[in-house]
Amino acid sequence: MKNLTTTISSQKSFFEKLNSFMASFNPKTKTNHYFQRAVLFVFFAQFLFTNTFAQLSISGKIVDTDGKTPLSGANVVLVGAVRGTQSNAQGVYKISNLKKGTYTIKVSFVGFEKEEQVIELQKNTVLNFSLNKSTFAADEVVVNATRANAKSAIAFTDVSKEDLQKQNLGQDIPQLLNFTPSLVSTSDAGAGIGYTGVRIRGTDATRINVTINGIPLNDAESQGTYWVNTPDLSSSVSSVQIQRGVGTSTNGAGAFGASINISTNEFRKQAYAEINSSYGSFNTLKNTVLVGSGLINDKFTFDARLSKITSDGYVDRASSDLKSFYLSGAYFGKKSFVRLNVFSGKEKTYQSWWGVPEYLVPTNRTYNYYTYPNQTDNYQQDHYQLLSSHRLSNAWTFNLNFHYTYGRGYYEEYKEQASLANYGLDSIVIGTKSIKKTDLVRRKWLDNDFYGTTFSFDYQGSKKLTANIGGALNQYDGRNFGEVIWATYASNGKLGDRYYNGNSKKIDFNLYGKVFYQLTEKLNAFADLQVRTINYEIKGTDDNRLNIGQKVDYQFFNPKLGFSYQISSNSSAYASYSVGNKEPSRSDFVDNVGKTPKSEKLNDFEVGYKTQKGKAAISFNGYFMNYQNQLVLTGKLNDVGTPIRVNVPESYRLGIEIQAGVQLNKALKVNANATFSQNKINNFTESIFNYDTYTEELKPTLSKTDIAFSPNVIVGSQILFTPLKNLEFALLTKHVGKQYLDNTSNENRKLDGYFTNDIRAIYTLKTKALREINFSLLVNNVFNTLYSSNGYTFSYISEGTAYTENYYYPQAGTNLLAGISLKF
Repeated sequence: MKNLTTTISSQKSFFEKLNSFMASFNPKTKTNHYFQRAVLFVFFAQFLFTNTFAQLSISGKIVDTDGKTPLSGANVVLVGAVRGTQSNAQGVYKISNLKKGTYTIKVSFVGFEKEEQVIELQKNTVLNFSLNKSTFAADEVVVNATRANAKSAIAFTDVSKEDLQKQNLGQDIPQLLNFTPSLVSTSDAGAGIGYTGVRIRGTDATRINVTINGIPLNDAESQGTYWVNTPDLSSSVSSVQIQRGVGTSTNGAGAFGASINISTNEFRKQAYAEINSSYGSFNTLKNTVLVGSGLINDKFTFDARLSKITSDGYVDRASSDLKSFYLSGAYFGKKSFVRLNVFSGKEKTYQSWWGVPEYLVPTNRTYNYYTYPNQTDNYQQDHYQLLSSHRLSNAWTFNLNFHYTYGRGYYEEYKEQASLANYGLDSIVIGTKSIKKTDLVRRKWLDNDFYGTTFSFDYQGSKKLTANIGGALNQYDGRNFGEVIWATYASNGKLGDRYYNGNSKKIDFNLYGKVFYQLTEKLNAFADLQVRTINYEIKGTDDNRLNIGQKVDYQFFNPKLGFSYQISSNSSAYASYSVGNKEPSRSDFVDNVGKTPKSEKLNDFEVGYKTQKGKAAISFNGYFMNYQNQLVLTGKLNDVGTPIRVNVPESYRLGIEIQAGVQLNKALKVNANATFSQNKINNFTESIFNYDTYTEELKPTLSKTDIAFSPNVIVGSQILFTPLKNLEFALLTKHVGKQYLDNTSNENRKLDGYFTNDIRAIYTLKTKALREINFSLLVNNVFNTLYSSNGYTFSYISEGTAYTENYYYPQAGTNLLAGISLKF
């Protein structure tokens, strides 16, 4: 009791200062009110859990097998508990505030074999680890250069394979990541299968850099990521890291709000086989078969996956038929590692791109504008990755990778009373009648190649210094063209002729250098410098049959600097400043003919603090993202459903992210995260098209408007209850605040906030015949919340009257998925 009283006294002045700081915010602002409560809650929780647990500890030193080289930054985790730390510059670690009992301690370090020990803790204990360097851990080395760690001084979240598989019953990766901080997922078909998307901190998919094993996945021209092209990728994923903000230097599209770094590589020593099947609402069916050879002759492994997912979708006719495979073979030498990955996805989805008109949402939420039987999107994407890692010395590792992606496909569309002239066709004369319009069916094709190399030199041989030097050279060759395959009335043109034909080439080159230097025992400095050049050329015509020929070059310098400070064995803080530059996408050029879009620049300031006390863990991250010429969504869509964007001179995102977790007892664990933010454009001028004069009219400039699709509040939580060792229940909740459909902060153009609850149950059974049998049940949206997670708006003037039309993408009410997994 005396210790508790002393602690209360020592922290009293701190809470008084904190409360004074919170009071400086405008109490009339609802968001700031939430902000105050959230931050006070976090520090109260920290105070509470700091003083309610016993004071035993486990400490020790982690070194290389030579016994002399300390491993700084090694991860130390108590398995099954919300506990963990990292070794300091001397390789020393300490986990304090433990109760008596049995603990399993897992230690891991990139490029070294993991070690695990079980300890019966009765008193303060010293436990040292000596890790073996091994090429069997080289899969982690390949992606290490583009991943963040505790010394990177940025906000990031690691998602394990085990966490992904708990949710993996057919829905796409955006849905599986839905409960991570600052993330909002959406689905065109309403059920999380088919065309799905993700926003992080309010930024859309074109600003989120996605890599698979360090290889860029974003489409080079649109810069978006189309998860529908990689169905059931999650069944081959070994880990995911989400970096928020500019993040570390990586390969491919510039990270302007976040990065999603996916690794599919995993060394599995024992042979295995798995059959995973699930079925649920909307006739959703997923079947997956996985097999692996295990380690052959201490040198080779082979892995394979075959998947098929079908679903009718929540929205009418919004069906999906998805097929994919994954093949991987690896060679492990004494100092070298080589892996070949070949994976492919083929999708056929019925279009539900245009949403539901606002007036129909209350009475016909599943309305789909399209009725033509083959109004489908058809696309196949093949990926080839050759990954290698070579240990040059005890200090240096060289990673060299090559990749090639081939994509091709079309979407078919029925057009009623289309103008013949728009397709390069002459009017048809029948007797005295001139026919200028006809019903027709068109196909718009995309045929492209993307290939290149990524590389890095990793240095890890000094007590104080670690470094990465790397880069990439990638080229994209794209062909966009359209053809009419059927028409009510034939014309002078030949069916199948291309009525538009565009070609493009994009060369993307970057070099980066990252350095971590231990200034003192507790203070580490991080510097990351990247140079990136883009050469982009478009030739030919687009679907409006206008010449879109353009050639642009960009040169960007993206510096990053940060500091991390180890306050104690369980607490640390960091701060960083990063610069990100980004080129416009193809649609920014095509949709704004005559208005060449500008490149964007982001100055990102991050500051964070995290601590673990007893069985509780809390982290806090504040960010200020200040933009120049940010390309913001207008709320409008082009004719293929792609959002239209315009530059705004000055805008910013200011927010706080909070994560907390606590193991209340052996059976009950709670994880929660919350983001409170303000996302503003300093001055925004709305443009409205006048059909009476066929000109754009500018509305009066508005100051301090909200950035479209940027909620001020995002909250997620997971309550995990394990009454038996092999049985787990989970309550998963998500709250997303209101979002404006455009940048005018107009209350008549918004998505209402929503709050959803999912329930998940998993039962695991181990038998002599099978290694493991898992039964899963996922009930989404238990309380049947009727909400829309996405939408668009457009305004226009006709016959002297201004009109605004809103469209929404309603998400499914209560629905369920049930699955069984057999592991041999």
